[in-house]
Amino acid sequence: MTTAPSIEIVPSYIRDAWWTPADGATTTDARDASTGELLARVSAEGLDLGAAVEHARTVGQAELGKLTIHGRALKLRELAAYLNGRREELYAISARTGATKIDSMVDIDGGIGVLFTFSSKGRRELPNSNVIVDGPVEVLSKDGSFIGEHIYTRIPGVAAQINAFNFPVWGMLEKFAPAFLAGVPTLVKPATPSGYLAEAAARAMVESGILPAGSLQLISGSARTLLDVLDYRDMVSFTGSASTANSLKSHPNVVLGGVRFTSETDSLNAAILGPDAVPGTPEFEAFIKSVVTEMTVKAGQKCTSIRRTIVPNGLKQAVVDAIGARIGERVVVGDPRAEGVTMGALASLEQLADVRAAVETMLAAGGELAYGTLDAPAVTRADGSVAAVVDGAFMTPVLLSWANAEAPEVHALEAFGPVSSVIGYDTHDGDVSEAVRLAALGAGSLVATVCTNDPATAQALVAGIAAHHGRVLVLNREDARTSTGHGSPVPHLVHGGPGRAGGGEELGGIRSVLHHMQRTAIQGSPNMLTAITGVWHSGADRVAAGSVEFGAVPGAVHPFRKSLAELRIGDAFASGLRRVTLEDITAFANSTGDTFYAHTDAMAAERNPFFPGIVAHGYLLVSWAAGLFVEPAPGPVLANYGLESLRFITPVAAGDSIRVTLTAKKITPRVTDEYGEVCWDAILHNQVGDIVATYDVLTLVEKENTLYA
Repeated sequence: MTTAPSIEIVPSYIRDAWWTPADGATTTDARDASTGELLARVSAEGLDLGAAVEHARTVGQAELGKLTIHGRALKLRELAAYLNGRREELYAISARTGATKIDSMVDIDGGIGVLFTFSSKGRRELPNSNVIVDGPVEVLSKDGSFIGEHIYTRIPGVAAQINAFNFPVWGMLEKFAPAFLAGVPTLVKPATPSGYLAEAAARAMVESGILPAGSLQLISGSARTLLDVLDYRDMVSFTGSASTANSLKSHPNVVLGGVRFTSETDSLNAAILGPDAVPGTPEFEAFIKSVVTEMTVKAGQKCTSIRRTIVPNGLKQAVVDAIGARIGERVVVGDPRAEGVTMGALASLEQLADVRAAVETMLAAGGELAYGTLDAPAVTRADGSVAAVVDGAFMTPVLLSWANAEAPEVHALEAFGPVSSVIGYDTHDGDVSEAVRLAALGAGSLVATVCTNDPATAQALVAGIAAHHGRVLVLNREDARTSTGHGSPVPHLVHGGPGRAGGGEELGGIRSVLHHMQRTAIQGSPNMLTAITGVWHSGADRVAAGSVEFGAVPGAVHPFRKSLAELRIGDAFASGLRRVTLEDITAFANSTGDTFYAHTDAMAAERNPFFPGIVAHGYLLVSWAAGLFVEPAPGPVLANYGLESLRFITPVAAGDSIRVTLTAKKITPRVTDEYGEVCWDAILHNQVGDIVATYDVLTLVEKENTLYA
């Protein structure tokens, strides 16, 4: 007599240790989507959610706070590289969810790519600190002794993510990456049907040894009381159904307690074909390819899939025929472990039943079956044979055609599977207003595609639908090959949408990092704000070398002679005056070819309301300023790599003089290099003290003065 193998419970990772419930706990089955095989059981019965949240707020916050933004960004890069090395084992597990190799790449490689992207953007676009300055200074007193500005600092709680079943790895990592970069610990609650894949990815993250203690926790199983233990310090990022999102948003701790809540929910996304995109054009071909891709990748189980295919009435049948032909030629339904399969199973038999029921409702409401069937299909099994698989969650792609383009069901009911509907719009003389109106009936969507090669049509459609969507892809012959596609959110751009789509935003580059931070207005003196932000403010103390006449300290060292180890915010250089002559202006004009009349024609220049006559070129003055402040001998300053925010304020005429004051404004050491960036505040004054120009000078400076010591 043989004993059936025991089925393990998917563990949770709580308080930096793996946890499973006690024997006898109520569990939910997790099954292979293609075969129905029982893979694991899931339960979080008895898990102390309050202790998990407190661990994040204490240990997680403290450990993440020991790192700067750049330090955390580097850990994201390390983690991405580590997960790259474990992709194959994650692919093997992903196949059990019904995902093909391409589906798994979207989920797993896409999630790893998010880590790489946020690592790069964090180091390039954010300071190497834990305070982010937002916007310019506001001067609040006449003498400049009282100023104000805004800063971002990380929220002091936990980022709780509640994820859908369709992207167990990407869904986790696209939320984890910006939270981690911001310095906020993450508590992950994956969906049960595919939570075993999220657990495998989380286990790999833990085993990497890269993550600080408390920065990642995982709940495998139900967490219905999670919001009970959250408060204003915390945030929830939800992905799933609109009904569940609305239930969570009505929780007292959200309504009254201040829990930050963002959601990404159901979305009746549209693809609109322009009147010019007729059969035979590259646009028509790209449109058909996009619709079929979105119907079949992940078996259509994507919040960004195309649910409404909106086309000119005159092209409606051609679109239906082309979609059907492409599906028939290219789509093979079956177990994703079988060679040649291009579309796998839905996530579960329950999901299959829900999709079929939704299609039945749509058929009863006037939709017609243009392609596909609701009957159980013959599928390719893992061994390569073709047969009906009773326990597998398979269905064929289904395309519906609607005679009534305004039927409520097509704009309100989402069949979350390989299902799309074709509806037609009338167009007269290029008018696409009806297409705009139909797209808006979705009541808020994550994404829409506009497919046209006519700029006027593109402008009209995008202007009409943009406010109803979180993202719009404009598809034509120029970007058809390079486009990331309708259904692929990218970490650089926002993912979310208004209305039915949830009203939230995720991703969006640094915007998503700031979602995990609090913006605070701070007021005080320039010295105090300099100390708080690590950025020098005009009016704060300086220690200047150079011309004593203009405030330099006798014996002070030129700041260009200081390495990052020696340089301090407020270290400065004050130059002497340099006189501008007409000969200088003329020579610069002739040598550069910049003979604009204000520099060469006295009579024309005098008629200009901005100039007193011939004036010096702004770039001549900036060039002279460099000559006034530079320390020419080799030293720790390695290179000048740019200027920022250059503004010319007061014209300089022949006979005037200029001087420059250069102040170390912001110092950003590079964690991985032996040098860092220094941003210098540069101000040019004339001989009477008027400001001539302001700008920032950017240099690369050694951490230690070793090359030319």
